[in-house]
Amino acid sequence: MSKIIAIAGVSGSGKTTIVNALMNRLDNATALYFDDYNFDEHIEYDLWLKNGADYNELDLTPLKRDIDKLIGQTRYILLDYPFAYKNKIIASYIDTAVYIDTPLDVALSRRIFRDMSSASGAEIQIYIDNYIKYERPLYQLMIDNIKPDSDTVVNGLLPIRDIINELCRNLK
Repeated sequence: MSKIIAIAGVSGSGKTTIVNALMNRLDNATALYFDDYNFDEHIEYDLWLKNGADYNELDLTPLKRDIDKLIGQTRYILLDYPFAYKNKIIASYIDTAVYIDTPLDVALSRRIFRDMSSASGAEIQIYIDNYIKYERPLYQLMIDNIKPDSDTVVNGLLPIRDIINELCRNLK
């Protein structure tokens, strides 16, 4: 049977980096990446947050179908997935939920380096303005709700190899 490990955290926390490093370290591992799906095209996050931020409003059926296809085909299924146990469609599949605890300022800096390397100053200002108005409250909600609900919390400021070593020790 496959062991399903969800790697959660805010955008820029290092989820994808950790999943990719774990794939290289674990035998017979496959990854699914939340960003490869389009779950939220109909969600207005500011309203969603005001209305109580119900993670079950996101229809994660396409991710569920892909998990179903992989179960039994691979030893580990790694989910680059921000919500850990908060969505009931996916929660029942997860054997271990890991939260990458990265300070919001560091995560934002990583996102700017990753996503805005060729942007103008004005574009970066708009990006940061949107972050402050809409995204930061959502990320704070994740810190408040998803982090404490996770099985393991790792320091997102540690070197990748240290995080991977810690996670591999926990998996044994």
